[in-house]
Amino acid sequence: MQPQDHEQFAHALLPETTVDEFSRQEFVKSYKLHLASQVSPNTKVVYDTQIKPAFEKEHGRPPKNRHEIRKAMNGNNHYQTWSSLLRTSQEMMWKSCQVPVARQLDKLVSVAKAPTSAGGTLTLNPDLEIPRYHTAVDIHCQPGGYHTEMVKDDVAAGAIYDRGVYIYAMGQLGPMNDDIGGSIIAYLKETRADFAPKRILDLGCSAAHSTVPYKLHYPDAEVCGVDVAAPMLRYAHARSESLGVPIHLSQQNAEDMNFEDGSFDLIVSHILVHETSSAAFRKIMKECHRLLAPGGIVIHAETPAYKAMDDFDAFILDWDTYNNNEPFWSKSHEIDPPSAAKEAGFDPAKSFEAMAPSAYEAAKAKRTNVFQGGDFGGGGFWYLYGVQK
Repeated sequence: MQPQDHEQFAHALLPETTVDEFSRQEFVKSYKLHLASQVSPNTKVVYDTQIKPAFEKEHGRPPKNRHEIRKAMNGNNHYQTWSSLLRTSQEMMWKSCQVPVARQLDKLVSVAKAPTSAGGTLTLNPDLEIPRYHTAVDIHCQPGGYHTEMVKDDVAAGAIYDRGVYIYAMGQLGPMNDDIGGSIIAYLKETRADFAPKRILDLGCSAAHSTVPYKLHYPDAEVCGVDVAAPMLRYAHARSESLGVPIHLSQQNAEDMNFEDGSFDLIVSHILVHETSSAAFRKIMKECHRLLAPGGIVIHAETPAYKAMDDFDAFILDWDTYNNNEPFWSKSHEIDPPSAAKEAGFDPAKSFEAMAPSAYEAAKAKRTNVFQGGDFGGGGFWYLYGVQK
């Protein structure tokens, strides 16, 4: 069975839905698209015609950065309405995914525990300390975050996330939710055609959406993924096995892993950095330096850095920092790749940045072509940065 462009691929672990449950999820997806494509553009109109002129009249100059724009916009009725509706859509999205998962959790756990044959492995560490930057807040409002376990051998967080990501991105990440990984692969093939990694590591792999395509595109490579959350990893392992893709998953903190020095040719992350504290990111980069073989590459994929954006656009994209339980979002968009590389022990001259077009071509007609809160994949590009050892 091949995935269809208009719906999420129904693999063995994807939660089944009743007609009512599916309709509710489809409503939330359409609702989010309406906000992104029809309501959000008027926020710019309000800023240009009301907020900016009033600010210039009071201060004798335009706002100098996204922070001043945010303070000026916070009291505006249109912005408050859009922001409130967007936050509500996020909460509705998670609830619409929680209900079918809760209804069939026993079945999902049973399927995840069934013997598999693809050849992948799963190694959990019940003694691993979950970092505070995960336990202190439900990242992007997912109830319980990634790590919370309600039953033995829990997979609920992974099941909720799998369906939630598809709805959140309004299908723009593709039927397999793997667009970010696919986009890095396409970038590597275009810019480093001869690069053939034999061992690949995905940091913060969650449900392994973007881990799987590396094994498909580099079939001779050993592909590993790490995450701190056991429910995510159980789900990721069962999902990848059901797809017939052998990847090796382990419960580890990317700040301090148990792999040997120089054991990877390619290390990647997909929207990990904005969910990681600044201090943790520095440790992660140092681990990447330790783990990469000579000539190896580390690439992080995120939404664009603010330095390359108009101040208003940066303000809109920064919505998640203040309204979507993403406390590290703002700082992560201010990282300077050469400086981060140098601090970790790399040669900063070998660092790079790129805007890579989305590998999922079929979503073009659905995209807003704007980077904004509540429309993660709508820009049609991913900001890639990293360094070669």
